[in-house]
Amino acid sequence: MKLTPDAEKLIAILCGAGYKSYAVGGCVRDFILERPVSDIDICTSALPNEVEALLEQSGIRYIETGLKHGTVTAVLNKTPYEITTFRTDGEYLDNRRPESVRFVSDVSSDLARRDFTVNAIAYNADEGFVDLYGGREDIKKGIIRCVGDPDKRFNEDALRIMRALRFSSVLGFEIEENTRRSLFDNRELLNNIAAERIFIELTKLLLGKDCERVLLEYREIIAVVIPELKPCFDCSQVNRWHIYDVYTHTVKAVAASEKKDYIRFALLLHDIAKPQCKTLGNDGFEHFYRHPKYSAEIACSVLKGFRVSNAFLNKAVTLVELHDAHFKLTSSSVKKWLRRLGPDLLLDLCEVKKADLSAHNPVLAKKELSEVERAESFIKEVIDSGEPYLVSDLKINGRDLIDLGYEGKAIQKELERLIADVSDIPALNVREKLLIIAEKDYNNYKE
Repeated sequence: MKLTPDAEKLIAILCGAGYKSYAVGGCVRDFILERPVSDIDICTSALPNEVEALLEQSGIRYIETGLKHGTVTAVLNKTPYEITTFRTDGEYLDNRRPESVRFVSDVSSDLARRDFTVNAIAYNADEGFVDLYGGREDIKKGIIRCVGDPDKRFNEDALRIMRALRFSSVLGFEIEENTRRSLFDNRELLNNIAAERIFIELTKLLLGKDCERVLLEYREIIAVVIPELKPCFDCSQVNRWHIYDVYTHTVKAVAASEKKDYIRFALLLHDIAKPQCKTLGNDGFEHFYRHPKYSAEIACSVLKGFRVSNAFLNKAVTLVELHDAHFKLTSSSVKKWLRRLGPDLLLDLCEVKKADLSAHNPVLAKKELSEVERAESFIKEVIDSGEPYLVSDLKINGRDLIDLGYEGKAIQKELERLIADVSDIPALNVREKLLIIAEKDYNNYKE
């Protein structure tokens, strides 16, 4: 295995002082998978104070990031390397963290406490791979398997349930049968895990190459972390536009979309209110009137529960609310959309609409999909044209209006009126012309 020179240096320092030391976990797994190796974690028989002493002797800066759990972070060339003492974990009382840890001198005990076999492989140049649980064989077969008893592993840290699904999605691995059974048996333990930690794993799952299979196969587990999705399971859509139930349609739309986290969350939640909006029409078809509005309300509640940033929340909820919107292919109309959403989010909306339509009845969706693609192309043309559509594009500003006598809210109102005119007639965007129009508007307003 090829490590970075700095990682090799750290392992060499520890081994040279008579301690055992290895690269361990995800970096080893990714190397075997021929994936890019990013963070390199190191485990060692040296105690934290011994690690610190060696780093000081070598002139290497370090940070005491987790001494209670045996972790010291060395910093070389602005890159952090976590160095953790071999340990065994004490009793887990909250399904999240051990009450205590005990430092040990052999790597085998340390590997025995890890979550999955693919993450329980250690390596150094002298010994090669230390693989006591068949991790390399499971990687070869494409299997996620717990180290030891799955029930014990998931009761220790219930977040491992989401991690199993995440690895299955990202790596495209199947989950071994005993581990799979235990996932379902212990899924309610996820209620003990902080929402922020769940969100991180769910995000990685949604961005995985195999998210469609995982979201469908493990939907009962997904429903523990987003219970609002459960009514969508097997909820029929008896009309000519659909060939899937609500949840299956949702998942296929997620998988068809661009790999942006807020887009995938928007699609996961875009039809979440359909079950409560479903009605049977006189035409014999099921309809879902106003579901975008109510789905946006539920999406807002779900995402606030995950404590996402305001920027993430606003983008995802806006995309949910507008996913059924239609575009007029006129410069004026597109510029109104651009003022409302900005270029990036408007193009994201096109992406959401395309993914949504791809999960409809393909015969009927083909025409609408083509229309969205034409709209997307037209929007890009308007953006690239450089024609004004934002208030900031105007050749005058609020200070100019104040000089004309405008005050308070009237300033912004007039700027918005002017940019609407200029969007339709770009030739009006000349300072002298705009001042004349603004002065006339002011006089009319005063009258």
